[in-house]
Amino acid sequence: MKHYAELASLIGSSMPRDPSFSKVFQRIRAKKPKDLDAQFEKAHEAVFENIDCLDCGNCCKTTSPMWNETDIQRVAKLLKMKVSDFLDTYLIKDADGDWVYPSSPCPFLLDDNACDIYEHRPKACREYPHTDRKNMLGILKLTQKNALICPAVSQIMEKLERIYN
Repeated sequence: MKHYAELASLIGSSMPRDPSFSKVFQRIRAKKPKDLDAQFEKAHEAVFENIDCLDCGNCCKTTSPMWNETDIQRVAKLLKMKVSDFLDTYLIKDADGDWVYPSSPCPFLLDDNACDIYEHRPKACREYPHTDRKNMLGILKLTQKNALICPAVSQIMEKLERIYN
């Protein structure tokens, strides 16, 4: 979070008073708006028209995606590694039994914030920051966490704050 103001400045946004948008998420949980998915999708599209994720890369610098078996097999094959060697080299099982990186940043993150395995990256990376999905009400906890990591999610939440205030 110490880099939040710097990241926000990269995309021309000021740091919100409450970077976790606690009150907005509380209102959304309480109201359960029927148009929530549509509003998220609209805000997502508007924000990502003006954002290049390569300017930030904070997701890759600070968090680990969850790797499913298909992801693991695909990237191991790409790297010409046995699955067991790939697991030993890159991943650990977390407390929930999910395959994740043991530390940050992502081992495939390049100096220019590009991804060395971009075309083969895990599903969780492909879908990040998960703000254009169906049933957003079901992943509000994750979205709130991502608002602290991703300046785009913060901008999306600023738009939703105006709607659900």
